Amino acid sequence: MNTAIHDLNDLARACGDGFPMPATANNGAVFEEPWQAHAFAMTLQLHEKGVFTWPEWATALTHEIRAGQTRGEASDGSLYYTHWLNALEQLVIERQLGTPDEIHDLEHAWADAAERTPHGQPIVLDVAERGAV
Repeated sequence: MNTAIHDLNDLARACGDGFPMPATANNGAVFEEPWQAHAFAMTLQLHEKGVFTWPEWATALTHEIRAGQTRGEASDGSLYYTHWLNALEQLVIERQLGTPDEIHDLEHAWADAAERTPHGQPIVLDVAERGAV
């Protein structure tokens, strides 16, 4: 049986009932920004490494979406990947793979690296920027 995850529909099937799906853009695209695809890819990689199961992921994402609704955020799907990233960060913290400060520092390191990288070139962080020892 093939259980590979190639898109959100595969992921929804793996998570079972109740997996929240995003609204698609006008052109039918699932990702409107590159960072959204990167968050999706990071989620796949962390699952493949055994950090969480798909049902655990669905629960975390659902929790973040509901928390946003409680805060009165737009429910038109425009914040779907913001919730996605928040759920991913929360799981990383809960699994003690990183702290909020480490995540914050890494976010800024990526932004700084992106700013100094010429268009069309890969963004690279050196060891010090990644926080590696």
